[in-house]
Amino acid sequence: MSDCAETDESNKYVPGENQDDLILQQHRKIEQEISESIALIGNKEALSSLENEYSDDDIYRQKVQDLSNKYKSVRRTRPDGNCFFRAFAFAYLESLLDNQQDYAKFKETASSSKDWLINLGFPQFTLEDFHDTFMEVVNVVGNGPSACDELYKLFNNQGYSDYVVVYLRLIASGQLQKESEFYQNFIEGGRSVVDFCHQEVEPMFKESDHIHIIALSSALNVGVRVRYMDRGDSAEVIAHDFPEGSKVTVHLLYRPGHYDILYPTTSS
Repeated sequence: MSDCAETDESNKYVPGENQDDLILQQHRKIEQEISESIALIGNKEALSSLENEYSDDDIYRQKVQDLSNKYKSVRRTRPDGNCFFRAFAFAYLESLLDNQQDYAKFKETASSSKDWLINLGFPQFTLEDFHDTFMEVVNVVGNGPSACDELYKLFNNQGYSDYVVVYLRLIASGQLQKESEFYQNFIEGGRSVVDFCHQEVEPMFKESDHIHIIALSSALNVGVRVRYMDRGDSAEVIAHDFPEGSKVTVHLLYRPGHYDILYPTTSS
């Protein structure tokens, strides 16, 4: 037998080890590798790219056709548990490049948000670095449409992009705690709002649900429309607006566990 053949020790059975745990670790490693191969914020693609993705899936293909009547493009985000916050931030800041009046209002809100969070009890030393980086990104938008490429590069820089996500998570947490009597009604398992924020909102890589979207959109006064693409009987991709009745600025596509950015046609 040749001495060149090597044994893969990583897959070797070891008595006493929990094989389920080993399989789970392997799956997580594969998921991480797949995730990291996808850009934090992708290029804008024609909506037809979704049709190609579901060419063998009649249910989803019908829903993509429904979407194509309302939206012209999609921009994918990395599926890392931060996709809602990252998609929201990029989509909204991108929209402000062409709207300097709304940008000025948002910049004021963003600038004062640190003091708002400190007044709610968040520690100043924790907030300052995240707020400073967040404001660096916000300030770029003040250069108008010519800053589009720079904004895209910042959101694909892990350091800047993740700091923006962290700061928006803190804002969502602050809003939940500020209106804790209202949001307590939506939290299951006997947890307090504070416990929920510490466990499900503030940590990175935690997936987002309705409560995260309501809190962030309310805190920043930004209307969000989420199109939910699932295996329901309807061929229409149902839309939910947050906060209800608001003027929609950000359009997102939700597929189980993941958010991407949508760009509406002028008539939608």
